[in-house]
Amino acid sequence: MKVMKRNGTEVIFDITKIIAAITKANNTIEEDARMTPVQIQRIAESVELSCQKMNRSPSVEEIQDLVESQIMAHGAYEVAKNYITYRYVRSLVRKSNTTDEKILSLIECCNEEAKQENSNKNPVVNSTQRDYMAGEVSRDLSERLLLPADIVEAHREGIIHFHDSDYYAQHMHNCDLVNLEDMLQNGTVITDTLIERPHSFSTACNIATQIIAQVASNQYGGQSISLAHLAPFVDVSRKKIRRLVEQEMEALGIQPTREKIEELVETRLRDEVRRGVQTIQY
Repeated sequence: MKVMKRNGTEVIFDITKIIAAITKANNTIEEDARMTPVQIQRIAESVELSCQKMNRSPSVEEIQDLVESQIMAHGAYEVAKNYITYRYVRSLVRKSNTTDEKILSLIECCNEEAKQENSNKNPVVNSTQRDYMAGEVSRDLSERLLLPADIVEAHREGIIHFHDSDYYAQHMHNCDLVNLEDMLQNGTVITDTLIERPHSFSTACNIATQIIAQVASNQYGGQSISLAHLAPFVDVSRKKIRRLVEQEMEALGIQPTREKIEELVETRLRDEVRRGVQTIQY
């Protein structure tokens, strides 16, 4: 018969380990309340028999559960309490060091999981390594304290992939699609300041960059915007430029043809569009 260890490997069932564990818990209580070696032997044999009836490899946790039940069935509640306490402490010790090897592997740039999690990051850069180290701590907290056990187990078994668990503890957004249409058409608030609907394409581009910067400071990863949401402001600028051109012509006492006015308007409009897009690019 074999036993399934916590790391997924299988080893031969060894009844002496059960006897040793019970004996260790037994020796921690008052002598007059201890079990006899014969009782300990019977408990170990009962556990072995229960495991054989499973017709599969029992896990370490299942065997420990059986040991607890058998100890209590013999009325040795003090021994059972100490056995459970020791088991709990060992579990905490195992979990408390879950991040050590991962962090060391980050420093040596050989943590393949971290490299593949986000292709936008260069794991060799110092600032990225510090970000990854914080991420490992966050992932550890998420798996041990924040996420349901069934989600964590499904993630580890590859049934699902819980993406960005290295940021889950901070409850941050990732890779946002920025709703420029709503914020540009209806106005928005940036650092407690009301930003009204822009009255030109260049102003709309300027506000868009401020929105992107604000979103970036409150999330991580990339951002997506639709330039189509800026398109309506091209016509806003066109009408504004046409009014200015007509005022200039009138001030100069010139009466150009409608075609000439349209030509001047489109030339200035193209220049504004070029400068607005350049603002976003920069």
